[in-house]
Amino acid sequence: MKVNAAVRTAPQTTEFREYDMPDIPDEAALLKVEVAGICGTDVKFYSKPPFPGPVVMGHENIGYIAKAGKVFQDRRGLKEGDLVFVEHYVGCMNCEHCHRGDYRLCMFTDWRKFPEGLRFGYTLAERAPHLFGGFAEYMYLPWNSVIHKLPNGLNPEIAGVVTPMANGIQWALFDCRVGYDSKVLIQGPGQQGLCNTVASHQAGASLIIVTGTSKDKKRLEVAKKLGADYTIIVDEEDPLERIMEITNGEGVDVSLDCTAGAGTIPTLLGVEALKRKGGTLQFQGEDVPEFPNFPMGKIANKYITIKAARGHNYESCELGLKQLNSDRYPFELMTTHRFGLKDVHNAINAVGGSGDCIHVSLLPWE
Repeated sequence: MKVNAAVRTAPQTTEFREYDMPDIPDEAALLKVEVAGICGTDVKFYSKPPFPGPVVMGHENIGYIAKAGKVFQDRRGLKEGDLVFVEHYVGCMNCEHCHRGDYRLCMFTDWRKFPEGLRFGYTLAERAPHLFGGFAEYMYLPWNSVIHKLPNGLNPEIAGVVTPMANGIQWALFDCRVGYDSKVLIQGPGQQGLCNTVASHQAGASLIIVTGTSKDKKRLEVAKKLGADYTIIVDEEDPLERIMEITNGEGVDVSLDCTAGAGTIPTLLGVEALKRKGGTLQFQGEDVPEFPNFPMGKIANKYITIKAARGHNYESCELGLKQLNSDRYPFELMTTHRFGLKDVHNAINAVGGSGDCIHVSLLPWE
C-alpha cells in the first residue's frame, strides 16, 4: 500500500508524494489522520520555511489508531480504532521536563537547536518512515509520541481546536494565573486569542478586552460570543486610551500577546495597559530578535512579571479536550473552513488571508 502526503518543498510550494506504508513495530502505531488543524505557525513556515528540505507539515492532528503493536497498546491503554489527539511534541521521556508532562521544554522538541529530535509537522520527510506530519493520509507514531484519547462524543473537527485551546489554558491560567475577578487584555483575536478568551472567561475573569485590526471584525464578533466583554479595533481608535476608559484608569491585571509576530507593539501596549503595580505580561518574542528600547525601568517600577508563551503541557491538553466537549461555548464558530488534502496550499493561505477564516480543518480523506 501507498500513503498520499502533501510535502512542502519550497516557500509556498507543495508537492504530492506517495510513500510506502510503514512497518509497525511492537512499540509503535499508525494513525489514520481524520483532521489536521492549520494555525498561524503553518502560515509562517509555509511562506518562510525555518530550514531547507521537504517536510510533511501538520502539527494539530486528530485521528484513529489504524494499527498498533502489542507493546504500544499495553503501555498506552489504547487499541486499534480509538480516536485520539497526538501532540506535536515528541519528547525524550527521560528528562525532568518530560517526567512532569512539560514536553515543550524537552531538548528533543527544540527543532531549532536539536535537529536530531522529532516533532510532528517539523521533521524532514527524508527521515524514514517519512510520515511525521498530519498533511497525509497516515502518520507514524513512534514509542515516545504523546497521545490523548478523545472524550466520548467529541466531534473530531471541534477536537482539532485542542492545540490552541490547550495553549489558552496554559498561557492564561497556568502561566499568568488568570482567575476569579481578573481583568485581562488579550491582543489578537485569532485561534490563540479566542481560546485565551474562553480560558479566562471559564476561570472567572471579571473583565476581558480583546483587540484586533479592522480586518478582524468578524473574529472580534466571535470573541464577544466566547466571553469577551469589550473589543477594540486598534487601527480605528487609540487602544490604550480605550483600555483606560474601560477600566476607569486602573489598567488590567494580565496582558496576553496572541498576535503571533506583531513585534514590539503588543509588548509596549501591554506594559502601559497593566495596572500600576504587580501585573503580568505574557509575550511572544521569537520573531523579535532585538528590542533595544525595551522598557526595563518601567517594568521594574510597575513590578511586572514577564512570562513567555511556549506551547502547552500534558495537563492543559487534557483540560482543553474536556473544555471542547463541554458544550459551554459555541466552538463551531471557530471551525470556519474545511479543505481536502489536494487543496492544502489554499487551506494554509486561507488562515493567513481574510479575517473570515479562523481555524481550518484539513481532511485528508475528502
